[in-house]
Amino acid sequence: MFGAWCPGEDLGKLSYYGLYALQHRGQESAGIAVSDGDRIVVYKDMGLVAQVFDEPVLSTLHGHVAIGHCRYSTTGSSEWRNAQPTFRPSGTAGLALAHNGNLINTLELAALSLGQQGLGQQAAPGQHADLVSTSDTDVLTELFANPPGGPRGGGLAEAALATLPLARGAFSLVFMDATTLYAARDPQGFHPLVLGQLAAGWVVASETAALDIVGATFVREIEPGELISIDETGVTSRTFAPPRPRGCLFEHVYLARPDTTIAGRGVQATRVEVGRRLAGEHPAQADLVIPVPESGTPAAIGYAQASGIPYAQGFVKNSYVGRTFIQPSQTIRERGIKLKLNPLRDVIAGQRVVVVDDTIVRGSTQRAIVAMLREAGAAAVHVRISSPPVAWPCFYGIDFATRDELIAGHSSVPEITKSIGADSLGYISLDGLIAATTLPGDRLCHACFDGDYPIPVALAERGKHVLEDARS
Repeated sequence: MFGAWCPGEDLGKLSYYGLYALQHRGQESAGIAVSDGDRIVVYKDMGLVAQVFDEPVLSTLHGHVAIGHCRYSTTGSSEWRNAQPTFRPSGTAGLALAHNGNLINTLELAALSLGQQGLGQQAAPGQHADLVSTSDTDVLTELFANPPGGPRGGGLAEAALATLPLARGAFSLVFMDATTLYAARDPQGFHPLVLGQLAAGWVVASETAALDIVGATFVREIEPGELISIDETGVTSRTFAPPRPRGCLFEHVYLARPDTTIAGRGVQATRVEVGRRLAGEHPAQADLVIPVPESGTPAAIGYAQASGIPYAQGFVKNSYVGRTFIQPSQTIRERGIKLKLNPLRDVIAGQRVVVVDDTIVRGSTQRAIVAMLREAGAAAVHVRISSPPVAWPCFYGIDFATRDELIAGHSSVPEITKSIGADSLGYISLDGLIAATTLPGDRLCHACFDGDYPIPVALAERGKHVLEDARS
């Protein structure tokens, strides 16, 4: 997500560059909303940022306040109606909203938006048939436009303050009306959201890397449980819930760009330190350390530094293929692996290799990688993973929908080693990963590794397609 309040700037292009820097966080759709003070224009479509926007489109997006989004679906199918920003008529010009995360009480909020008598009351069969979207973001936008308890003074800020305490789960938000930019972060602060300053205004973004790209100076993180408003008077902060920080540990492992800073520490430094610790926890007799590019590269550097085993490039990556993990289809993931990487046979042939990757989720990627290395003539393949086993589903914004999808959810390390065809397999310990971040373990969410969920998740609320299931 990206947002800007900046009179006199070309906000269409500024938002484009901000989203381009955040493309790694979502590749399904992209959109920008912009206001000139009188009306909000929203342009969005399926595809990458560079596919959705071109010069003629960007030249029509004029105004002093804007928000943008590139989508990676968790709740809600991958189709145009679920692209963001979402929009609702409200006030004089309406409101637009973009969301990073995943709510776990979407059905309760949907029932509330449809006029149920109380939060949590069971909806009648077919009650959700009138929903125009399968997205938790859309339900949240509807409540912002029609806040609980009916119309109230204070505009969008007051509507947000009435709604946000009712939402449970992960939500980093940027939203806007005709004149004002808003940003909010859930009380746990699951996913990053930062504030930056330009000479002529302010920007908010999911990662500090986006601030760097647009030339903004980092000011601070949006605090867990905080709502900020930005207009001609500056930045106004309010608290809608007590902070209970539990930042997503998977951001440090995979989601964030290596040139991003989270909680004062560079992600690259964390990942290199993970590699060093991984070498100490799981040494190997090998001739080369090679990464699975790009997300395995920092940890591979650290592993080579700590082990003394030479580092080498073992794969050529096709830069025009996206991140295979965040594609919505397993078939696309599997094809994408072979399109994405090709082994360097002259480097690998006859060598015992340590191949370092960030995660094993379903096992298909590592299975294909080990097979490619064997075909290229590797004498031995030792797989090292810079995260603990991903054994539990995430309900806060990562697409691990069921435990059955996760190979570590039902298989031991020896079984996974055999399944992927490796000579050995080693994961960083959870303690080792947490130590590498330099953050206290009780300020991080590591539920996908140990099943310790900061917000209890009811069985009926679990899964990616909650709203589709309710409507079918």
